[in-house]
Amino acid sequence: MKVLIVLTSHDALGNTGRKTGFWLEELAAPYYAFQDAGATITLASPNGGQPPLDPKSNEPDFQTDLTRRFEADAAATAQLASTVRLDSVSQADFDTVFYPGGHGPLWDLAEDSQSIALIESFIAAEKPVALVCHAPGVLRHVKAANGNPLVQGRKVTGFTNSEEAGVGLTDVVPFLVEDTLKALGGDYSKGPDWGSYVVSDGLLITGQNPASSAETAAVLLQRLAAK
Repeated sequence: MKVLIVLTSHDALGNTGRKTGFWLEELAAPYYAFQDAGATITLASPNGGQPPLDPKSNEPDFQTDLTRRFEADAAATAQLASTVRLDSVSQADFDTVFYPGGHGPLWDLAEDSQSIALIESFIAAEKPVALVCHAPGVLRHVKAANGNPLVQGRKVTGFTNSEEAGVGLTDVVPFLVEDTLKALGGDYSKGPDWGSYVVSDGLLITGQNPASSAETAAVLLQRLAAK
């Protein structure tokens, strides 16, 4: 089993002067779910190299056993420091793709033609795609084979408007994930704020927030096992 994980290269939180990037738990939890299942993992990002970590995600309140495991894992951190460029990867080399969130993807991956084409190619090849938290926002411009938005008519979830308000970034982000998925015709649903909530619809698996990361990865592994 070969898994591609796509991370953001964007590190600026709008015009706030603060840093953003990927959310550590949303990488660490799936990373070990896949590794412990025997998968070969490739990490990619638009710019390659070390992707930016959202500094808030490594504050004590947001650390977990899995984030600490990742931080102490020399092989994992070395792999993170040398992600391959997104334009160098091919869907044909992988069984699935997973997108961690953090706010960064809303700026770069949501508009990245390589990412858009990559997701479309995985779906066309009938390979599952999973995205968690803000990452479902990268589906914004992804099309189905018929030219309609990929999420149109599909059950989806993602970071809620109320969760975005809770972190005080409603007016900072380029778009709201919940509003965008609904506007594209997605059958959007959500669970309680900050609780694990995952939706699966055929090849598309989405998780609501950081707490949903492990469950999103588990659902993806189940989907792969059922193929």
